[in-house]
Amino acid sequence: MAQQSDVREVLQYIPQFRGKVFFVLIEAGLLPEPAVAETLLDLAVLEDLGVKLVLGVLGGDLKDLYDWTLECEILAARVSRPITDPQAIRETLEILARGQSAVIDASATGPLDRAAVDFARGIGVAKMITLLEEAILIDGVPAHAIRAAEAEALTSHTDANGAALLRAAAEACHRGVPRVHVLNGRRQGVLVDELFSNEGVGTMIHADSYRVIRELREEDIPELLGMIGRSVRRTKLVERNYEDIQSRLPDFHVMAIDDNVIGCVALHEYRAEGCAEVACLYIKQAHEGRGYGIELVRYAEAIAAAHGIFRVFALSNRAANFFTGKLGYDSATVDDLPQARRLQFEASGRDSLVFSRRLA
Repeated sequence: MAQQSDVREVLQYIPQFRGKVFFVLIEAGLLPEPAVAETLLDLAVLEDLGVKLVLGVLGGDLKDLYDWTLECEILAARVSRPITDPQAIRETLEILARGQSAVIDASATGPLDRAAVDFARGIGVAKMITLLEEAILIDGVPAHAIRAAEAEALTSHTDANGAALLRAAAEACHRGVPRVHVLNGRRQGVLVDELFSNEGVGTMIHADSYRVIRELREEDIPELLGMIGRSVRRTKLVERNYEDIQSRLPDFHVMAIDDNVIGCVALHEYRAEGCAEVACLYIKQAHEGRGYGIELVRYAEAIAAAHGIFRVFALSNRAANFFTGKLGYDSATVDDLPQARRLQFEASGRDSLVFSRRLA
């Protein structure tokens, strides 16, 4: 049974996808029929959600795949010209304008060749999605999100095919395609697993801001309160209400993936004592174990250093190994806290440990 968090993760993408053009390129002749059939069923769902679909057939029988789209109740129409024909863009846009999905012959080009990218730009895609016989592996495992500017540096960590795909995907992004997804088409359900989760299961090369750390906005506060509620109940975090956070809004920063908040950190400054507290550190359970907590703490430390503060401290009753082992904090005592924070801590009756770090 799907977890409530899984359902929320899916639902948050529906309004983002509605009305967008997805160009899906598929190596139909090389992939197992069950995987292709499930992909087409998933495309039918995307069509129902309001996504404008263009299906490019890289190999195999175009007519057979087109017939399959009709059997899967995709409202498809065939483009009479191949992808390399300049008139194919106009015909595809006319099909999309009628509310239909388009199926086009892409067999004369590779999945991310210049002709395919030119076509994608011409139809105004939000995503190019390739379903290939092989996906990209970085050091033997999938890399879920790669900035186009960083792709070249990773080519030495994959094989020749992966390096070529990385370069081609990065070039597509540099030329105006916002996101390129390279997926293992042999994996059944890969399309939904990739598109309807923050992390995905394939490799996405992106030109826009996929994962960012930004200031907390007032409209984020209900999401933040809901997110940290679990840790508050388990006494990992100090309980906060809407007014508490609103009154110190500039102190809080969140990590967002696809503009969905998945983590937070606060930096409370005590300038008179020349120190600051790293507080309210939380990562959603589904995103734990990816180094995001370290990234948020380092971000808070950088803010402190930029403000001329070179000692930070943290209080925690569960994360001793995290602060000392992964972040280089030293054990400290209550006497090392600024006076106002020490009085607050003593009044709370909590049993938190104190950790401190001097910044370079």
